[in-house]
Amino acid sequence: MEHPFGIDFGGTGIKGAPVDLERGDFVHDRVRIDTPRPATPDAVAEVFRAIVGSFPASGSPVGVTVPGIVRHGFVHSAANIDKSWVGEDADAIFTEALGREVHVVNDADAAGLAESEYGAARGRRGQVLVITLGTGIGSAMIWDGELVPNTELGHLELDGAVAEVTTATSAREREGLSWEEWSQRLTRYFRHVERLFSPDLFVVGGGVSKSWEKFGHLIEIETEIIPASLQNRAGIVGAALVAQRKAGFSD
Repeated sequence: MEHPFGIDFGGTGIKGAPVDLERGDFVHDRVRIDTPRPATPDAVAEVFRAIVGSFPASGSPVGVTVPGIVRHGFVHSAANIDKSWVGEDADAIFTEALGREVHVVNDADAAGLAESEYGAARGRRGQVLVITLGTGIGSAMIWDGELVPNTELGHLELDGAVAEVTTATSAREREGLSWEEWSQRLTRYFRHVERLFSPDLFVVGGGVSKSWEKFGHLIEIETEIIPASLQNRAGIVGAALVAQRKAGFSD
């Protein structure tokens, strides 16, 4: 049985692996290649070819995460990637480049879907908001296990600024904030989202979730909030799941 392939396109590295969707885990160790500079669609497609070519030949569908708004295979924003992505039919570009059916998905949406299907939010009903903290703030809204795409809650205005500029992990590192100081900002952010959406659960992802014990208990909100469990596997697993679900269907 051929397994769908997931690729996680990040600012510093591009990672990929075939995924066993029964277990929600990699079939083989992932392959990582540095993100090219500039990371134009054509340059990134070359990296995708190299990653996919590292594994046995296959015709299975490929899912790709993109750090931007994705609608029907087209990329509509580029806050943290090369501006040449805006307006491009990424599905078509990568399908041609790889000779396999390819579907792109917002990176936070992929991670959120994976957490809902296999991770911290598995089996949870109602509204789950998966918030990823990193260079920016990503978000995925899950309703009874179904993804509501492109929420982009990191771009909400908070205290007169875009929330991710002052509250993402990059802001903590850039400003040298203590865990306590950063948690005060996170509390304001999560309270704002809480008022807007009244979720049943927050799941916090991104690399910093590994340090949950240092700051999680300092976030003072009413909604249950827990760390993600798939960590750096979430994007690849979620992308492969999207590819499998969309295979054979046109948007």
